[in-house]
Amino acid sequence: MLTRTDLRGRVPSTVELRATLPRAETDVEHVLHQVRPVIEAVRDRGVDGVLEFTERFDGVRPDRIRVPAEARREALAGLDPQVRAALEESIRRARAVHADQRRTDTTTQVVPGGTVTERWVPVARVGLYAPGGLAVYPSSVVMNVVPAQAAGVESLVVCSPPQAECGGLPHPTILAAAELLGVDEVWAVGGAQAVALLAHGAADTDGAELAPVDMVTGPGNVYVTAAKRHLRSLIGIDSEAGPTEIAVLADATADPAHVAADLISQAEHDTLAASVLVTSSPELAEAVDAELERQVAATKHQERIRTALSGRQSGCILVSSIDDGVRVVDAYAAEHLEIQTADAEAVAAGVRNAGAIFVGPYAPVSLGDYCAGSNHVLPTGGCARHSSGLSVQSFLRGIHVISYDERALREVADQVVALADAEDLPAHGQAVTARFPR
Repeated sequence: MLTRTDLRGRVPSTVELRATLPRAETDVEHVLHQVRPVIEAVRDRGVDGVLEFTERFDGVRPDRIRVPAEARREALAGLDPQVRAALEESIRRARAVHADQRRTDTTTQVVPGGTVTERWVPVARVGLYAPGGLAVYPSSVVMNVVPAQAAGVESLVVCSPPQAECGGLPHPTILAAAELLGVDEVWAVGGAQAVALLAHGAADTDGAELAPVDMVTGPGNVYVTAAKRHLRSLIGIDSEAGPTEIAVLADATADPAHVAADLISQAEHDTLAASVLVTSSPELAEAVDAELERQVAATKHQERIRTALSGRQSGCILVSSIDDGVRVVDAYAAEHLEIQTADAEAVAAGVRNAGAIFVGPYAPVSLGDYCAGSNHVLPTGGCARHSSGLSVQSFLRGIHVISYDERALREVADQVVALADAEDLPAHGQAVTARFPR
């Protein structure tokens, strides 16, 4: 089922690896022209534009955008007790991890009388997107809201697509998750029109303000991603999320049933999801293939999963050694990387590029999706080479506060003037010397 690439006996250069390794193809640029009219309609016509495209794309026209508080409360009251308990535990663990990510202000005394303080200030208002297409993701509400709250963001709005079968409201599990987290503002809007509304703001159908935000986070489909790209000069964004990815680095000690189950779990998301096995054991590769055939046949979404696993974005990479395998997974820079090898902790310590690393046989990606305490909003498409997953830091801005007294400025005045003259910006120097008339 997995296309096999044999790299035994050699490890290609980084350039070759990036060209050779399987990767989902998502052309955000290709759909920009499709989202531009949506964004312009929302900008120019406000909620009328939102509702027009919502009716076209979601098949429903909500009475208003902002979800009433009683709808959130009713959704929580009607939530399956087991799901509620699971969400509460997910929230508890995520809050424990993200609380330790808080930054503290630091002041450096550069010279007597001269200090620089780095002050961490949260973004004032944030829009958090929770998808609602092939599946409903209350876990994404948790993963977006918890770090924003831990960072001290004072104003949050969760956006999720309205559902025709839910009377034009987002899915009740999304509403229940927001209520559990104490979010008092939820908008029934999805897709590119949601990002546009978050960026521009508008008046709701009842005249109430839908205030614009400063930043938008959360995963979505290619149209959501294209809207984020188009609007990122107006709003901050977390990343341009692509199809989900899992890479498993495994040796002969790995259980093929576990490896297959984990590859399937990510392929379940959509047909473009990427599942990649990197292994030094041809025997494991064969056993995993056999397990995939057996397990996929028993899954609920087998057609979607089979398409993803057999697509060009998925595959099995054979390597001569686990050291070579580390080079391969570093070049791939997976959103999710599992290490299922002997001495997995040591192997994981040698990995530089991954959104999140899951170590050993009892840390599957599914754990991170829901209840590990880590964040599952992670960089895709190789962006883990340079970017991090969503965290408290994502919602903080570091502001340098410079405080110099007269003596401290006088002592460095000549150096400032010298550098200003070197850059042919004499007025810069004059701004200093004007304070010390001769």
